[in-house]
Amino acid sequence: MDLAIYGAQGIALGAYEAIHGIYPQRRIRCFLITEREMNAEYLSGIPVLELKSFAGKLSDREKENMEILIATPENVMPEIEECLDKYGLYCHVRLTSSRWTELIGYHCACDKNYIPLSALPVGYHRPGMHVFMAKFYKDKPLSADYNMPEWITPIQVGASLCEKRVANILDCDGENISEKNGNYSELTALYWIWKNRLSYKNAEDNNEFYGLTHYRRILQLSEDDILRLADNDVDVVLPFPMPYEPDIGEHHKRYLKAEDWNALVKALEEIQPEYALNLPEVLQQRYFYNYNMMLARKKILADYCEWLFPILERIEELSIPKGCERKDRYIGYMAETLATLYFMLNKDRLTIVHAGYKFLT
Repeated sequence: MDLAIYGAQGIALGAYEAIHGIYPQRRIRCFLITEREMNAEYLSGIPVLELKSFAGKLSDREKENMEILIATPENVMPEIEECLDKYGLYCHVRLTSSRWTELIGYHCACDKNYIPLSALPVGYHRPGMHVFMAKFYKDKPLSADYNMPEWITPIQVGASLCEKRVANILDCDGENISEKNGNYSELTALYWIWKNRLSYKNAEDNNEFYGLTHYRRILQLSEDDILRLADNDVDVVLPFPMPYEPDIGEHHKRYLKAEDWNALVKALEEIQPEYALNLPEVLQQRYFYNYNMMLARKKILADYCEWLFPILERIEELSIPKGCERKDRYIGYMAETLATLYFMLNKDRLTIVHAGYKFLT
């Protein structure tokens, strides 16, 4: 049975590379999309085709022998399934975030470039875990009650911008930038964590792990994974990176205007010139850390925040229009690129491992 992958971004391309590496005998016929828009014509040499055109050229028998793997964000999967059924493509399966984690985790374990946390031996010492889940008052309710780990604590982001309360911890308490949530998105929670939870007093503090996750995306960590952290001297847990073609330099153009990108480059040159020198090389790589989600030792996360936020503040001043004149989440997108730059350049200094994420519907 032939296979087509629905999707043409990082999730789909990552699925293709994992399947191609693990099951080279499996024929993957194409990537499918609803509309061309800004999507590439080919990914890894495989054509990217519009669903209507693709389905229109298939006979009924070919449709019966065509399997579709839906590799997109999970919130749009029901709509995609309806479209596939409409065109007579009934053999389809969802690549859920949990299944994607299993697939990409095995692929990365074989590749050894992005070590899965689950590949490390289980230890005996359980570190302190403090992960904050960013929630916004306009978030749609989840479709089910999820049994959240006790180490995840909700924090309301942009709390200074509304009266409604959706969490007990607010990003407008203590030292904060809550009013900047329109541009910073979940990063107003990260700033709050930095300024109100990451004071570093002694070596014992560094046995505590702090992190940030999202209302609909949480790092997928088992109890065994938590026991792997301390005894393997893990510094940082990041979501598995996603591949983009031809490189991540092209990927950022989907979300950032040239003027804003120029502001990022100039801010780096002023504040972190060494990182600015290495930026072009990193942009030529294909793997990118999405979502601004992470888990790290207390001091490691504090060091990262101390590096990150002065750059973002300077970008606000340099961008056109300035940050105070807009609310388009552009700072949040830039931080993903900066996180990729920071952790890729510090991979020899830090013990960085990877985990999947679970998408909550």
